[in-house]
Amino acid sequence: MTAEPAPATAPSFAGLHHRPGEPLLLPNAWDHASAAALAARGFPAVATTSLAVAAAVGLPDGEAATREHTVRLALTLGSGPWLLSVDAEDGFSDDPDEVATLCGELWAAGVVGVNLEDGLGPAVRHAAKIAAVKAAVPGLFVNARTDTYWSGAGDERDTLRRLDAYQEAGADGVFVPGVTDPGRIAALVRHTAVPLNVLYSPAGPTVARLADLGVRRVSLGSLLYRRALGAVLDAVADIAAGRTPGGTTPSYTDVRALERSVSVSASANSTG
Repeated sequence: MTAEPAPATAPSFAGLHHRPGEPLLLPNAWDHASAAALAARGFPAVATTSLAVAAAVGLPDGEAATREHTVRLALTLGSGPWLLSVDAEDGFSDDPDEVATLCGELWAAGVVGVNLEDGLGPAVRHAAKIAAVKAAVPGLFVNARTDTYWSGAGDERDTLRRLDAYQEAGADGVFVPGVTDPGRIAALVRHTAVPLNVLYSPAGPTVARLADLGVRRVSLGSLLYRRALGAVLDAVADIAAGRTPGGTTPSYTDVRALERSVSVSASANSTG
């Protein structure tokens, strides 16, 4: 069964990947407030991060344990005034039809993009998932991730083989987290016919350098969430030591304003 036609926002999300010299810098949120704050800073699109979804409920990341929580967060964020992409791990199933069903649920919640990782499982299985999702929800932007650099040995031949299979299956973009060498990134850009997504690393190339290399999407992954946890630890250490905590601290009123902006937007979307 094919999903309903794409909403007006879906083409604009794809369009954000096709601006030469201006890659989509995609920050990852973990709740209403973080998504609203990022949107208020001018980011037209936000993504979720599977690590934060899992950590928030004490479950392991990357082990297909958080399907329910991922969908719940998508329902929370899908009506917000931003374009939403969801980190869906490997689709929480080895069955392509079940993954397509999940993506249909996300699409119905207002999600316009999904990230699906192969976890170094068989490339043919991941390609089948991608094909099933695109057949069921053709308007959903499928970002196909391979973990050859993230958790594998960084084998170049295997990386290219997997990217070829995922593109042939209909992926709208491909994601190779863990690759930071400019030469290898440039080679991947030359090899792929769809936008290349890389994961930003503080030790790797800057966003401007990645743009020069031809990268079309730069994800922040769990970095912002981990930085937020680090700020908590730094602040409590400062307080315990009698120091005034540094860094940015939104006021109570600031956070309430974010809540209202989401509520007003959701109401406007439901009536308009």
